[in-house]
Amino acid sequence: MQSPIERNRRIVSLLGGLCFFLAVLEYMIPKPLPFIRLGLANLPLLIALDILPFSSFALLVCLKVLGQALISGTLFSYVFVFSLGGTAASALFMFILRKGLGKERIGFIGVSAAGAIASNGVTLILAYYFVFGDSVRYIASPVLALGIVTGTLLGIAAEYFTRRSRWYASTTGVSDAVLSPLPNAPLPPVHQDTKSRKLEAFRIAREKFCQSTFRSEDLAIAGLCMIPALLFNPDTYMRVFQFVFFFFLAWFSGKKNNFIITLSIMLGIVFFNLLIPYGEILFSTGPLTITSGALLAGIRRAATLEGLFRLSRCCVRKDLALPGAFGEIAGESFRIFSGMSDQTQATERSFPLRNWLLRLDRLLISYAQSPTESLLSTGETTAVTQQPPNHRPGKIIGPRLILAATVILAWLPIVVPILIKA
Repeated sequence: MQSPIERNRRIVSLLGGLCFFLAVLEYMIPKPLPFIRLGLANLPLLIALDILPFSSFALLVCLKVLGQALISGTLFSYVFVFSLGGTAASALFMFILRKGLGKERIGFIGVSAAGAIASNGVTLILAYYFVFGDSVRYIASPVLALGIVTGTLLGIAAEYFTRRSRWYASTTGVSDAVLSPLPNAPLPPVHQDTKSRKLEAFRIAREKFCQSTFRSEDLAIAGLCMIPALLFNPDTYMRVFQFVFFFFLAWFSGKKNNFIITLSIMLGIVFFNLLIPYGEILFSTGPLTITSGALLAGIRRAATLEGLFRLSRCCVRKDLALPGAFGEIAGESFRIFSGMSDQTQATERSFPLRNWLLRLDRLLISYAQSPTESLLSTGETTAVTQQPPNHRPGKIIGPRLILAATVILAWLPIVVPILIKA
């Protein structure tokens, strides 16, 4: 019989894997701003409110934030700061409301909507300091309104799930849960033209090459060494050059880069900075005035934020090992996430919308009893438990020299002008 501690750790691992799974689905949904989230990955946090004590709930929150950053490759970027602040505020507010008022007085809908407002409020505060400055007031109203809408919808989903989920019923000791039959129709095949297949094959080849050549620990250290080169570069145009360099690194590592989306996000950041003009007037027409100070500030912020995002994507992998008990729970969550992804093919095909909450329930049931054994019995493992060939001593020096050269190249735009002036 499991002790309460073992039970809570198993639930945290299981819901953590579900957080990662939903984070992948949310990551595939286009967003107008990279730090705006629909909150789909917060569903497991809502489910956990009545199941876990605060210590285990806080552990799940940390796991969700860190896992999202590893999966999306944002651990070294400003997006991680936004995610950490917003999720922490939302989770703490939701836990206090649910425990303070009780589930008889406030349901998941109210808790979720309140949590979304808290999350987006903190996000707007961080956006004021990191991205938009005073012009954040132009996006405050739509962002808060979006939070209320998405929070309400997520609360409805949580109410529906907890009332019909067999896994939730067994976990909470309720025996009268009702679950509708689930369709077993296979997912339709994905059709790609010849050019798309060749491009995808080339991307996968680059990704496999980097995974088999560079250790995740070495990549993380290299990324940490390159961050100051971007943040401390005083020259705006050199920061743009560094952004292009990091964009290329992300492409070379096999990450999917959409140039049109990236450019639109950067133009959006520049536009919002132009709304607060200062410096020499470059162009003026009607109510729009473009000034040199606002334009350079917008370009600098856009290049910095997107540069950090690309750097993080190429230098942070989900097989990055973490020490201690938290690392073990994180590893288990990633194994569960890998199994869920393989089972539903969510990373390659659209997740079926029909009865999707009940499909999530089926996933939870399939991994609730013994997720590690179920994965090992089917031969499904992830890079978290496997050591790639480059872990052999003879193949460490070469990749590390390449990473060292990459770090030097990242620092050249800031070092060379200093040497020339000297």
